[in-house]
Amino acid sequence: MGFSLAKKLSEKDLLLIKKVKSEGNIPEHIAIIMDGNGRWAANKNLPRAAGHRKGVETVRAMVQSCINLGVRYLTLYTFSTENWKRPQKEISMLMRLMVKSLKNETDDLNSNNVRITTIGDTNSLPKIVQKELAQAKEKTKNNDQLVLNLALSYSGRWEIIEATKKLAKDFERGIIQLEDITEELISQNLTTAQIPDPDLMIRSGGEQRISNFLIWQIAYSELYVTNVLWPDFKCKNLIEAIEDYQKRERRFGRISEQISETHKKIEKSVKLSDQLA
Repeated sequence: MGFSLAKKLSEKDLLLIKKVKSEGNIPEHIAIIMDGNGRWAANKNLPRAAGHRKGVETVRAMVQSCINLGVRYLTLYTFSTENWKRPQKEISMLMRLMVKSLKNETDDLNSNNVRITTIGDTNSLPKIVQKELAQAKEKTKNNDQLVLNLALSYSGRWEIIEATKKLAKDFERGIIQLEDITEELISQNLTTAQIPDPDLMIRSGGEQRISNFLIWQIAYSELYVTNVLWPDFKCKNLIEAIEDYQKRERRFGRISEQISETHKKIEKSVKLSDQLA
């Protein structure tokens, strides 16, 4: 949850980024389940807090990498609703780390044209965390290089329930009718209404599940799971995920021949536009 961009990417990382940008489309929106902090610490006989602090460095690298890649939205599963079940000592440590990071790093994010947004039941967070989040969001609200979207006290099912409640109230008031309820309307009532659905969802740590994360929004997202624990996840690992994404054919229910035909029409349109220009 720390975001200092003071340490620049290595020349090797920058070359990898240049290469992957030249080879295919870069996802507009990447969502990440940051898993493995505790296991990383346990493997090194360190307290869990050490894993979370080390994980902060990975967040910094991901923000840096996404800026250089041209990614527009980065959503991080920072603290889930289920995480409230953890030992109180660990929860308190995570909240302190969040406050410290927001205090120390917001100016740096702002200078790098990064906008901070949040999704989730943030009213359940400690008041001091809410205060720091509000200040960070206000300070960075006009930035447009990268949207850093933090999922805090977040649950995909909670989000759908909240959207359903809103629609039920609108129906009771006569604002909408049953036939008005569509996928688009539901999406407009989610906390991600102003953000496109993820193109790519990455999970570190090797677990093969989505853990109640963006369960509506990732209906057509490409999924990528790596065994690399979050504190060890580097720019090169992000590049590997994007390279895998670039090899996939995103059909959205169609067949390959339809995709090929669409690409041909786009290419023909581009050539015609070039001739007319």
